[in-house]
Amino acid sequence: MEATLTIGEFSRLTHLSVRMLRRYHESGLLEPAAVDPGSGYRYYTPDQIATAQVVRRLRELDVPVAAVRRVIATPDPTERSTLVADHLHHLEAELERTRAAVRSLRRLLAPAPPPVPVELRRVPPSTVAAVEADVALDDVLGWYAGAMAELDAVLGADAPDSAPPGGVYDNALFEDGTGHVLVHRSCPRPPTRGRVHPVELPGAELALTTHAGDHADIEVTYGELGTWVVENGLAVAGPVRETYVVGPRDTDDRDAWRTEIGWPVFAVAATDRPGP
Repeated sequence: MEATLTIGEFSRLTHLSVRMLRRYHESGLLEPAAVDPGSGYRYYTPDQIATAQVVRRLRELDVPVAAVRRVIATPDPTERSTLVADHLHHLEAELERTRAAVRSLRRLLAPAPPPVPVELRRVPPSTVAAVEADVALDDVLGWYAGAMAELDAVLGADAPDSAPPGGVYDNALFEDGTGHVLVHRSCPRPPTRGRVHPVELPGAELALTTHAGDHADIEVTYGELGTWVVENGLAVAGPVRETYVVGPRDTDDRDAWRTEIGWPVFAVAATDRPGP
């Protein structure tokens, strides 16, 4: 006969309280090996210890009860690992969003820093190799990574290493949550292959500043640049441009990333500017 453990013994071995083990039983997450019909005492077997510990860790990670049941009931180890990995990816994404919000808030609530340096720069028209599409704001990072990888694969050695890649982001992306996005690299003779094709970027007068670090709090730099534009009697005249002077293609050190943000602008008279 297989050895059994009382619920108290099982509790001590798994570091799960008796109350929690009863809850796991009631929710169908961990059935005792046997329940005495007269006394109602629960008994467990040693081979249930690992299962109990898996359930505990999954619930600590806020894996839903239904998902925990699927993990425990799945006999295939590969499928079990896939189910757990999917939830871990979700948790990592949530953690990164939390970290980004914390970094933004710390920057916003810190003592007022000196104004960001802004310059006006005239950029001439240029022909670039580009990938473009209408993209949802929440999907921009993933879409950008795929588009830039395709640009790198198609251009290979044809694109000058000295010219950093860039992006053009339609105003509707920020206003409506979906808008036109274009990523590009300089190339003497842009090819047409797959999604990559030549695009003529128009010349513009840019109000330009540089965001330091990763993009977790880049909206703060956008706000500072926008404040400078308004205070200097300018108005935005087109989609924002970003240039990735130093980015993930160059280094894994996010603190070293440098992104130029440029808004095409034009001067307006005080009477032309709309009110709040």
